[in-house]
Amino acid sequence: MERESVRELLVQLRETIRAEREHATALDLPAMMADVRRKETLIQLLHSVKELHPEDRQYALDIQHENRRNAFLFRATLNWIQETMEFFGRKSVPVTYTPYGRSHATAINGRLISGII
Repeated sequence: MERESVRELLVQLRETIRAEREHATALDLPAMMADVRRKETLIQLLHSVKELHPEDRQYALDIQHENRRNAFLFRATLNWIQETMEFFGRKSVPVTYTPYGRSHATAINGRLISGII
């Protein structure tokens, strides 16, 4: 593959990764999935490149940096969703008292998440 075409593919990949992040933050899932498919196609095309020209290495480093930014965004979002689900899934246990003045925890069994109130 010619050096100029490799460079053009690298630039397209970098811009696609940036667009993927922008679409993810805007919650535009159809556009983000189109970016993912385009990114996969570009990676397959670049897979045949044996060695990058030294001048093109900076493009590869930029791609690596942008890809890590996306990975951090997606991982942080996943963690936030998991924490939110754990918060709503926790059992709320109100404390009641026995006739003898001792506290007694009663089970609710996660009414909020189950839909039963």
